[in-house]
Amino acid sequence: MHDTQHKSKVGTRIEVVEGCGEWFVRVIGGGEETTCQFDLESFALAYAEGQRLRLKLGGIKRL
Repeated sequence: MHDTQHKSKVGTRIEVVEGCGEWFVRVIGGGEETTCQFDLESFALAYAEGQRLRLKLGGIKRL
């Protein structure tokens, strides 16, 4: 898993994206964006769900 952080001014949300056979989960909120990379979709979805619960959000956006 690889983490990177960037500044962002977008509302809090979680995005799950597939690209080049890998899965990425972006957690955007609080002026920051964190992206984690996973080899398996199931791991990415589990991580995204954990972040959704932590942030008390209603859903996850799959792109």
